Order: sequence, then C-alpha cells, then structure tokens
Amino acid sequence: MIGGLFIYNHKGEVLISRVYRDDIGRNAVDAFRVNVIHARQQVRSPVTNIARTSFFHVKRSNIWLAAVTKQNVNAAMVFEFLYKMCDVMTAYFGKISEENIKNNFVLIYELLDEILDFGYPQNSETGALKTFITQQGIKGQCQTKEEQSQITSQVTGQIGWRREGIKYRRNELFLDVLESVNLLMSPQGQVLSAHVSGRVVMKSYLSGMPECKFGMNDKIVIDKQGKGGASDDAGKSDLGGGSGKQSIAIDDCTFHQCVRLSKFDSERSISFIPPDGEYELMRYRTTKDIILPFRVIPLVREVGRTKLEVKVVIKSNFKPSLLAQKIEVRIPTPLNTSGVQVICMKGKAKYKASENAIVWKIKRMAGMKESQISAEIELLPTNDKKKWARPPISMNFEVPFAPSGLKVRYLKVFESKLNYSDHDVIKWVRYIGRSGIYETRC
Repeated sequence: MIGGLFIYNHKGEVLISRVYRDDIGRNAVDAFRVNVIHARQQVRSPVTNIARTSFFHVKRSNIWLAAVTKQNVNAAMVFEFLYKMCDVMTAYFGKISEENIKNNFVLIYELLDEILDFGYPQNSETGALKTFITQQGIKGQCQTKEEQSQITSQVTGQIGWRREGIKYRRNELFLDVLESVNLLMSPQGQVLSAHVSGRVVMKSYLSGMPECKFGMNDKIVIDKQGKGGASDDAGKSDLGGGSGKQSIAIDDCTFHQCVRLSKFDSERSISFIPPDGEYELMRYRTTKDIILPFRVIPLVREVGRTKLEVKVVIKSNFKPSLLAQKIEVRIPTPLNTSGVQVICMKGKAKYKASENAIVWKIKRMAGMKESQISAEIELLPTNDKKKWARPPISMNFEVPFAPSGLKVRYLKVFESKLNYSDHDVIKWVRYIGRSGIYETRC
C-alpha cells in the first residue's frame, strides 16, 4: 500500500514527511523534487515512475502532495485518499497554503496518524475526526468514559460519518439539485454533443440516528411502476418546473458512503443514514433528452477584407413563468479588430480588446423570449492570408430548474427511537441549472 506521504512547497522543500514502510528511503524525497517539481518540462501525468517507485501527486495552489509506493497499488484509491486528505485539511484550517501548513504541522501529523495505518487508509470522515482531534490537539485526558466509548464506536463502527446523541429543536432537511449543462451546437442548430453533470447536495439538521429515503424520476423505477406521474411529496417536487418529463435515464452515478448500495442495486431506492451538516449525496451524468435552456443563432457576414457584420439571436426555451439570471454571451472577434459598434435590444454589451470578444450581459430573461445583438467590426488590413478560424460563441447562465429533467419525487425521514415522524421534518428542495461549456459554432 502507500509507503510514504510527502508535502512540498513550490521550491521543492519538504514541509511534511511521513514514511510508513521500510522500502521507502530518503532518496525518494529528492527523486520527486528533481524529476517532477524541478523538471525542465512540465510534468502533466499525475503518476510518475522513478527507479521502480511510483509517485502519485496532486497540486493545490503552490503545494504538492505526493504519495509514494513500490507496490502495485490501486491508483484510483490512492488519488481518492489524496483528495480526501485535501478536504480534511481544508475543513480544519481553511486554504491549503505553505503558511497554514507550517502553522498546523503538529495537527497534520496527528491527522496522518489517524487517517493512515501502516500505509492503509482508515477513517477519513471529517465529522468523526473532529470529535477527538481539535485545533489544539487530541482530546483524551479530560473526556469521560462515556464520551470515549462514543468516539470508539463511531470510529470503529459501521456509521463512522455520524455520531449518536445529536439533538435539534427543529428538524430540517435542505436538498439542492445542482446541474451543469454542456453543449456544442453547429451554426445550423444541430446538436453535436450535449450532456448534463449533476450533484445532489444536502444539509441535514436531524436529531438522533434517522433513516432517510430519497426518490427521483429515474427511468428504471418509473418503468417498473408503470405510469409514474404521482409524487409522494407533491408540494416539494413541483419546484422542478420547466421540464414536464415523466422520467430521465441516468447514464452513471456515484454516491456518498452513507448510501446503502445493495438497496440501490436491487430496488433502485436511495436509502441512507445522513451525516450531520452539509454533504454531497450523489453525482450523476445524463446524455439523453436534455432540455437546452437557450438556443443561440449566429449570423456572421464578411464585407470585404476590412469589415465584419455579426448578428446573434438568443432564444429561451423554458416556461414563461421562470426567470434565467446572470446571462452572459461572449462573441469572439478577430485579432486584427480596430473598432466595434454594438447595438443590443436588451442588457449591456461591451467590446473587450484584451479578450478579443464582445461581452453581452443580461440580468434576467423570462422563458419563451428572444433577444438579439448586432455588431459592426472594423478590421485592420493584414498580409496574413489565413482565414479567421471563427471560434465558437460561448454562453453563461443560471436557471431555476434541472436541465436533465430530474425531479425529487419523495424525501422521507424515519426515526424510531425519538418521538418525531416524517411530517414533523421541514424539507426544502431547490433546483439550479448552470451553464458548463455551452458553445455554438458560428
């Protein structure tokens, strides 16, 4: 497994060093510095093999984290551990920087002692670690036997992400469906590629050890149930307006460790005991029947060799009752542009010479509307015979629905020991769709 873990600054100086196995010597530290950090050419691969030793590294701002091993290990697991280590350090002291690492080096060594045992990753859940490792060090002397037994059961038990005895006056659940829609469209309006990457983020403030069940309009579940238009949580699921789709086909998904995968595989139901506070419940990706919130129609006409006429129309494709926000359209211009005259029906448009683009911003736009911009671009004479490559027009926006068509059908909470039921829990569901790489060729 992992033979050693080293943290370097941008100069290649070692800030943190922990060796777990005898086959990793001090020369491994120098090998990584010389061959990766101080390499003449930038090293793109996150895995480097030097003298039968494998170095797995990630970089955060100007800090390098490197895991070293001489064994044939699972690379995905090593990187998952490195990313988790970054998340744990961020949760404890904020931004990962040289100054913060130097100020908290004792804390980092304490965390490494708990997270890694003889090179094998152990409990890396931040909530569990914070119960017995604080900014001041490890709590142990002043704790009662009851508190110590609770920590032991949490760390060694099956539910390491949640401690017992949590109590709230008001039990609440916040669920956010956050989606990023990516598109590449031809000038004629043909979709060349499109997919949606989504996340379900939850904040749970629930007493005790509740069991939660989360249901969505997954195509496999809906097909099993026949016509699946009914929702168990009708008041909440209406927030996903703009789609009108009965079901969606999810291509792939990953879950938080609290989700019972066996139940999902057999019943396609997402059942879990939630961590306390904020966490990412699942990630998913879909490529079929995507709702494209905007259509961009470009028209570029060359008038001789010194002038371009550009007209761009954007059309919103969702319910009129919904409002899109933070709309920004970037129209590229040639490198030899000398001046631009812009006329837009709505919003503000400005030519940015440093970015070689016309930036058109609209604060809000309702569904089933359209707006257009026209521009005359003056060009300097040039001897370059190459034609302008015409980079694609890109767009940024935010809409209050899920472009994939995902809807929360139900969100149920069960707690047998404490006297509260599913109806006593206040639930909030929000849908946010944002643009990823949303481009139209012109």
